[in-house]
Amino acid sequence: MRREDYLKVFEAVQNNLYGFLYSIDQKYIDNLVETLGRTPAEAKSLGAWDWTHGIGLYGLHKLYDFTGDEQYLDKIEKWFEDRINIGLPDKNVNTVCPLLTMAFLYEKRPKEEYKKIMDEWADWIMHDMKRTKEGGIQHEHAELKNDEQLWDDTLIMTVLFLTKYGKMTGRREYLEEAKYQFLIHSKYLFDSETGLWYHGWNFLNRDHFAGALWGRGNCWITVFIPDFMDIMEFGGAEKRYVLGFFENQVAALKKYQSEEGLWHTLINDETSYLEASATAGFCYGILKGIRMGYIDSSYKECGSKALEAVVSNIDKNGELARVSYGTNVGKTLQHYKDIPLVKMHYGQSLALLAMIEGFTAWGIEI
Repeated sequence: MRREDYLKVFEAVQNNLYGFLYSIDQKYIDNLVETLGRTPAEAKSLGAWDWTHGIGLYGLHKLYDFTGDEQYLDKIEKWFEDRINIGLPDKNVNTVCPLLTMAFLYEKRPKEEYKKIMDEWADWIMHDMKRTKEGGIQHEHAELKNDEQLWDDTLIMTVLFLTKYGKMTGRREYLEEAKYQFLIHSKYLFDSETGLWYHGWNFLNRDHFAGALWGRGNCWITVFIPDFMDIMEFGGAEKRYVLGFFENQVAALKKYQSEEGLWHTLINDETSYLEASATAGFCYGILKGIRMGYIDSSYKECGSKALEAVVSNIDKNGELARVSYGTNVGKTLQHYKDIPLVKMHYGQSLALLAMIEGFTAWGIEI
């Protein structure tokens, strides 16, 4: 594909993401009221501020980093202004996610209101957020309490914000807690046989539910580790420990990548459908890992093949196809195969992340 064609697709993905971020789906709000027993006000706040929006905002922030164009900060700032006026939702592991981008925005455009919110939520994470045995963050969200459950999603939804805010504020205890959360999640979710990560761990039953090596759950790890490394600035044994997981995972991903360049929603199950949002996350992490020297350049072909696959699944309107809907931990592998394919904020954002790293690797300037 020519440079001009990539840029056209890139622009379309951005525009599609904006449309997602700045709209509030009334059908979704009605569903929250009906199925979760929320009041209309509670449903509106959750419909306006959740993990899907957080991943979308993170893509916009990365776009600002790549281009230096202040218009992207303007858009992020306006989003927060509107959502704060609506009212923030109840605190849970997923609703923390937008605060990661708020922390980056605060560094460039500090507002006391942002700091007050982040202080309150970071203190809640440290002292009131539910923990499992051994002190892991329990993946409780708006729909489910998930007692004594660790999910791989938690690292990017909550822990990356705690890491960033700890670094910004010099709060050493936040950084130590973030490190511990990586330690306990890797202890229980890493599959040493394949090098991949399980979606969840249940302390009550001492099992991994269906034993799913779920695509997008794994992609959260591939996105998380290089960004976690950037913020923490690890060295010595800590660096070697974290990057060991990254190298194992990327080696496994190379093994399981399809001829088309995508990965299956159950990575090691070719009977499950090919899924594009996970592929975009893998692409981002692999290409960034090479750029930062976290993994060697032998994985460049794998990352480039993934990027081509992502771009080929973006239509003329900038919509990434083959994106699986939000997925709770399943008790059967069929659960993952039955998740519908839809258009979502995180698909658009992950595609944007993948293209940004691709442009960086190829020296393409915007």
